[in-house]
Amino acid sequence: MLGTDSRASALRVRGAYLRVGVLTETQPGERRVALTPETVKNLVSHGFTVAVQSGAGDAASFQDQSYRDAGAEVHPSAEAVAELADILVRVSGPWDKDGVAPVWGKPGSMFLSFLMPQTNPGVVDSLVKHQITGFSMDLIPRITRAQRMDALSAMSTIAGYKASLLAAARLPKFFPLLMTAAGTVPPARVLVIGAGVAGLQAIATCKRLGATVEAFDVRPAVKEQVESLGAKFVSMDIVLDDAQDASGYAKEVSGDTHAKELDLIASRLTRNDVVITTALIPGRPAPVLITREMVGKMPRGGVIVDLAAPNGGNCEATVPGEEVVADGVTVCGPLHLLSEMAHDSSMMYSKNVAEFLMNLAPEGQLKLDMEDQIIRDTMVTHEGRIVHEPTRLLMQKEAGS
Repeated sequence: MLGTDSRASALRVRGAYLRVGVLTETQPGERRVALTPETVKNLVSHGFTVAVQSGAGDAASFQDQSYRDAGAEVHPSAEAVAELADILVRVSGPWDKDGVAPVWGKPGSMFLSFLMPQTNPGVVDSLVKHQITGFSMDLIPRITRAQRMDALSAMSTIAGYKASLLAAARLPKFFPLLMTAAGTVPPARVLVIGAGVAGLQAIATCKRLGATVEAFDVRPAVKEQVESLGAKFVSMDIVLDDAQDASGYAKEVSGDTHAKELDLIASRLTRNDVVITTALIPGRPAPVLITREMVGKMPRGGVIVDLAAPNGGNCEATVPGEEVVADGVTVCGPLHLLSEMAHDSSMMYSKNVAEFLMNLAPEGQLKLDMEDQIIRDTMVTHEGRIVHEPTRLLMQKEAGS
């Protein structure tokens, strides 16, 4: 069992309340903020003290005065906040445009954000070097008790919604069936690849916009959810009982299964105007499900919105952060859809973070309980070492190769 941080022990002895620091995001394009005034007010009422960097909420339409009214202290710099805080909270990883961490916090303090540790080994090394206990919101376990902390699902809901609107805006056709004096306009046809939270939200949104929707996923278990939203479920002829892990995420399939997967998707591309891809495998680059050759099978003027672009993309023609035209098809590789809804995405993420903090420090007093699965599974580094086993093993493997 992991030891308890000596600094945490000192806090408990003194009966001190956990001091939370909110920093302005530095990653280019990131407009969200980790805590909103509403959530700050709730934390303060539970015994926390909160320090906010001036301007942290500006891009998400939350002003400094709103934080003061909620009971937070507002400080002019990230360094001033870090000096006061026991735990710093952010949305994106703590790097700027050059991949450097401007502010980590004091040795022995804590840090919480979407660290994505298995794909960001440099961040993990920095946490170890600075003696920071790092928690990653993308590692929240999929258990009932942690549902209110599940930031991945919250953000995926927004991504699926915005992807649908982006597709509708780029497609040179109506989404709904229209009967006009000039004739009948048939509805757009949409294929959603991956029926996780983002995919299901994309299905629901495209249906509300009036499109005809079908969805593909290697997991037979999602068929009922897809059909409950009014979409057609497209399945392979083979049964994959082990297509998902214990948490419900899709697993990487074998080479033969992947080849059949590509054949099936290729057969559906010819009849769909829009494709929204959402397939991700935790800790791995996104699987390629649409090759460059397959893009040419879509009708000219078609649109692909690749939500896996931040992880490399599900489409070979995807250029992360850009929109390109390949064989007459617009391929969108958005990186900042969540920031386009910065206000609501911040509200949702903030509530996830607050629930995590109140689990970490009931009534504001730190309790680093390593028997708690939520704390244990989300902790990446502690006391100068990597404690998240999958990350540690992956980094050892890469170091030895």
